[in-house]
Amino acid sequence: MPVIETQELTRRFGDLTAVDHLTLQVEAGEVFGFLGPNGAGKTTAVRMLTCLISKTSGEARIGGYEIGDPAEAMKIRRMVGIVPDNVGLYDDLTAYRNLDFYGRMYGCAEAERKERIERFLRLLGLWEKRDVVVGTFSKGMKQKIAVARALIHDPEVLFLDEPTANLDPEAAKTVRDFILDLKREKKTIFLNTHNLEEAQRLCDRIGILKTRLLATGTPSDLEGSLRPRETVVELEEVTPAILEALASASIGPVTQEAKTLHIGVTDPARENPRIIEAITRAGGRVRYVSDARSTLEDVYLRVVRGKE
Repeated sequence: MPVIETQELTRRFGDLTAVDHLTLQVEAGEVFGFLGPNGAGKTTAVRMLTCLISKTSGEARIGGYEIGDPAEAMKIRRMVGIVPDNVGLYDDLTAYRNLDFYGRMYGCAEAERKERIERFLRLLGLWEKRDVVVGTFSKGMKQKIAVARALIHDPEVLFLDEPTANLDPEAAKTVRDFILDLKREKKTIFLNTHNLEEAQRLCDRIGILKTRLLATGTPSDLEGSLRPRETVVELEEVTPAILEALASASIGPVTQEAKTLHIGVTDPARENPRIIEAITRAGGRVRYVSDARSTLEDVYLRVVRGKE
C-alpha cells in the first residue's frame, strides 16, 4: 500500500493555481523527488501533504489518513517530519535544548530523546556543539539541526524542502550523506529540489513539476525517454565484415558515421561485451567505447520548456 497517495490534488490562491490536479503515489521506503523551477508548486504540495495548508480540491492520503479531515490531521502530523525552507529554530536555545524541546512536544520518552539527540548530532557532526546556542550557528549548521528536529519523533515519512539550498559544499555534502544513511534505513522520504545532481543521486523516482506533474520515473527511465540509449564505438576502420558480424550477433540497430558506430542497446553491461567480441572477431581494432544517452538535465529542460 502506498504511503503517500494523491488524486487530482489542487491548490489555488485566488486566480493563481499553484498545484494543478496532482496525481501520484509514493511507496514505503522510497525516496521520491520533486524537480521543478522556483514557483513550480513544490513547497505548496508539501504544505498540503503535511496539513500546514488546506487543499482546494482533490484527494490525498498519508498512511491511509485523509488530508483535509480535521479528525485525522493530528495523526498525519505525528507520522511525518518536515524540514521546511525556513528552519524556524529557537535561536536563544542550545542545539541540544532545541531538539529536546521538540522531542517533548511530540511526547517522546526521555530515554528515546537522549538517544536520538546524541545519535543525530553525532551523525551530523554537531555533537561537540550541543551546548552552543543556535543563534550563533551558520546557516548550514542550523539546517542540520532542522533535519535532526524533523526526525526526533522517528516519523514514518520525512519531507525535505530544498534541504541543501544556499549551503556551502561541505554542509550540503553532510546533509546529502545523512539522507543517504536514512535511505539505507528504508525511511520514506519526499524531497523537493531544483538540484539535478542531488535528485539523481538521492532519489529512487523523480517527478518533474511545473504546477502540473509533467513527467515521472526513475532517473534512468527519464534519461532514456528522449532518445534510445546507444553504445558509441570508434574504430581504426569500419569494414563490411564488421558490420556483417554485428548484424549476425543480433545486436541492436547500427548506424555509421565515418569510423564511428552508433549501436542501440538496452543493457550496456550485458550487450557491450558481445559488441566488442563481434567487432574483434571480424578483425576490428577499437579506439574507444562510450555511452550516449540523454541526461537528466536534457529531459528536465525539454519537459519544463515544453510547458512554457
